[in-house]
Amino acid sequence: MSSQRFITLLCVRYSNALMTLRFAAVSQHETRSGTHTMKDLPANMGKFQDSLVTADGSERAVVALSRPETLWFNTGTLCNITCANCYIESSPTNDALVYLTADEVTDYLDQLDARQWNLREIGFTGGEPFMNPQMIDMADAALARGYEVLILTNAMRPMMRKSMQRGLLRLQKLYGGKLTLRISLDHFSADHHDAERGKGSFAKSLEGMDWLRDSGIRMAVAARTLWGESDAETRAGFARLFAERGYEIDAKNPAVTVLFPEMDARVEVPEITTACWGILNKSPESVMCASSRMVVKRKGAASPSVLACTLLPYDPEFELGQTLEQAERPVRLNHPHCAKFCVLGGASCSA
Repeated sequence: MSSQRFITLLCVRYSNALMTLRFAAVSQHETRSGTHTMKDLPANMGKFQDSLVTADGSERAVVALSRPETLWFNTGTLCNITCANCYIESSPTNDALVYLTADEVTDYLDQLDARQWNLREIGFTGGEPFMNPQMIDMADAALARGYEVLILTNAMRPMMRKSMQRGLLRLQKLYGGKLTLRISLDHFSADHHDAERGKGSFAKSLEGMDWLRDSGIRMAVAARTLWGESDAETRAGFARLFAERGYEIDAKNPAVTVLFPEMDARVEVPEITTACWGILNKSPESVMCASSRMVVKRKGAASPSVLACTLLPYDPEFELGQTLEQAERPVRLNHPHCAKFCVLGGASCSA
């Protein structure tokens, strides 16, 4: 069989099979040290080793920053809970990525002006962003420049502190619909959600969502596809939940109720070559690294750095430099997440 024919069959096979895969937890082999990653696992042995070519010598796909839309800030990996399947290993003790400051965020906002990226959105993720004591100030800095702001949160105790509530109410009064909080609600049932995030976490998140509802703050939801349900079944379940609690969240809109595929290090995935764009009828511009970058600050680092992707916080290959200018260079899709989550899965962390 020719190399091109092999690539074609491989891309099509995994594209068709993607929707039936049930993804499990991110493997503990992908550690913060970067010593062991999914590239080392037997399922993908020999793949994702060379940034320029795939295992069979084909040219690896590359994605340019062609349509900047979102700049993400990871506010730190500390979180108030430890989830079963957290891709970034957030927990009450993981400070591999330390708290960003409002001054550091402002510096990158200045760089955005200088580089003329003309973004639509600034996103804040973690960890749990409301663990960071400067979360309100960072959001305020972005909103004051006219950006839409998206904050990813579990809506639990850190967000419900009085200081954070006062800050959110102030931002809502000043900027209204420019602010959205996306709540991590893995499933519309307490049993499934609590299995991932701990007993009682579903009720605590709903308490936070009730407060956001009553405060008039716009909400979205991020869920997971772990339980073998169809897209329609999952969205119908969320629609019932939203209606029962009076949440103005559109369960049918994939940009508002986001269903994320899981990232399983134990499942074999194809490498994406330049030929796959035509085979899959997909454009490089549709992939997340064509439209976004993420700023992080590593523990012990003197300054933040810019990464190609929100999903790859610990892989040194995807660290592009300390400035946005350095981060404008293209990204080679040399990681299983690139194939499974973005190219074949069609997912994006942005709205």
